[in-house]
Parts: sequence; C-alpha cells; structure tokens
Amino acid sequence: MSGDIEDKPQPLIEHLMELRTRLMWSIGAFFIAFVVCFFFAKHIFNYLVYPYKLAVSWANLDVEKAQLIYTAPQEFFFTQVKVAMFGGLVIAFPIIAAQIYKFVAPGLYKNERAAFLPFLIASPILFLLGAALVYFFFTPMVMWFFLSMQQAPGHDEVAISLLPKVSEYLSLIMTLVFSFGLVFQLPVVTTLLARVGLLTSQWLSEKRKFAIVLAFVVAAILTPPDPMSQIGLALPTILLYEISIYAARLVERQRSQRALEEESGSSDVAKTDSV
Repeated sequence: MSGDIEDKPQPLIEHLMELRTRLMWSIGAFFIAFVVCFFFAKHIFNYLVYPYKLAVSWANLDVEKAQLIYTAPQEFFFTQVKVAMFGGLVIAFPIIAAQIYKFVAPGLYKNERAAFLPFLIASPILFLLGAALVYFFFTPMVMWFFLSMQQAPGHDEVAISLLPKVSEYLSLIMTLVFSFGLVFQLPVVTTLLARVGLLTSQWLSEKRKFAIVLAFVVAAILTPPDPMSQIGLALPTILLYEISIYAARLVERQRSQRALEEESGSSDVAKTDSV
C-alpha cells in the first residue's frame, strides 16, 4: 500500500516550506489579478451593471436613463477596490486551486488523486454555472421586482424612483454570485462524501424533507431580505440536492461493480492456483 504514495515522508519544516511556496504563488497570482482588475475596474463594473439594464428593459423603462449613484466622495473608489478584489479572486482561483492540489497531492494515493482531480475541475464549472444563473436571470428578475414598485407622480401621489447606490448594487450582486456559486458545489461535496463512505443515497433520500427546510433557512441567511431572492436560491438548492442523491447512487453503483470485479478476479486467481 505504501508504494502507491510517490513522495517519501518529509519532516515538518519541509512541509512548512512547501506551504509557504504555495501561499506565495497564490497571493502573487491574486495580487497580479487584483492590479489588472483595478485598472479595468470601471469596465468590469459596467459589465456587472448589465443585469440592472436588463431589468430596466423588462420593466419597459428607458434604458438610457438608468443610472446608479454614490452619495459619499470615496464610495465609488472603494467600490472599484471591491470590484478589483472580486475579479482578482475569480481570475486567480484556478491558480489557487492548483496550488492547493499540489500541496495536498503528495499525501494522497494514486487512486485518490484520480478520484479527486475530476472534482477539482467540476467545482469551478459549477460555480460559473451558478454565477451565470445570477447574472443573466436571477439578478435581472430581482431588480425588475424592485423597479416595479416605483411610483409615478399623479394626483395626491409623489414620484418614488429607484436610484441604486453603486456600493449597495455591487454588494447585492456579489452576495448573490457567491451564494449561488457555493450552493452549486452541493453535488461535488455530497459526491465526495459518498465516495469516502460518509454519506449514502438512502440517507440523503430519508433526509429530503429536512433538506428542503434547511434550503430555505440558508437562503434566508445568504440572500438579501426579500422573498424573491430567498425563493430563487432555495429552489435551485433543492434541485441540486436531488442531483446529489442521483450522483451518490452512481458512486455506490460504481463501488458495487468494482467489488464484483475484484471478487471475480480473486476467484479466477484461486481457480488458477488450484489447477
């Protein structure tokens, strides 16, 4: 069994030096991405405003008159810093994930590495799927809901218009992106736990009703305090939970097949030895 591990046992100081190297690569990648994103912060923010423009068009309003405001002199500057940090983290994530894998991989068996690598690839893809759902559908839907609450001036009525602040809009879309991105990791996490034997598809099926309640509780914590956001996050979470049950069943099926193949192989070896 020890032959499956390629690296020899190393003293603690070498592990710490390896950890320092991986941290330096990760921090350096984030810093470079942060500087580049800060240079293009206004352009990135304009891309993030696209869901708001889409919501304005859904509300049959003039897109040219859509605007965001800031009420403090330093507000938009710090908003650009947050945009740069957000973009830098997204761009540097593949490098950071690769450094984490390189640090952990020497302590894994070859079969464990082969099992872990597909999840390392699937995790950012699922995160991007969640972010795309937020960007193209969910944020426009939420902003359209808020825009529909505006009031035009009339008899005994004053004009009530939505003028989002740049910092608050950025906080909203970042919260939604990270919330959906984390929720979309549910199939990856449950499949990994099922692969190591900590979860079973039967247990997940039995706990479905508790998972539904928990999905709405988590959605209420992670999203802004409005029902549209909470329902919009809870429903995909429940769907992903069902996908997780199916993925766990696939893992159990593959494990059963490998067990049967090993039994048949051992029986063939026994027959050969007896002959």
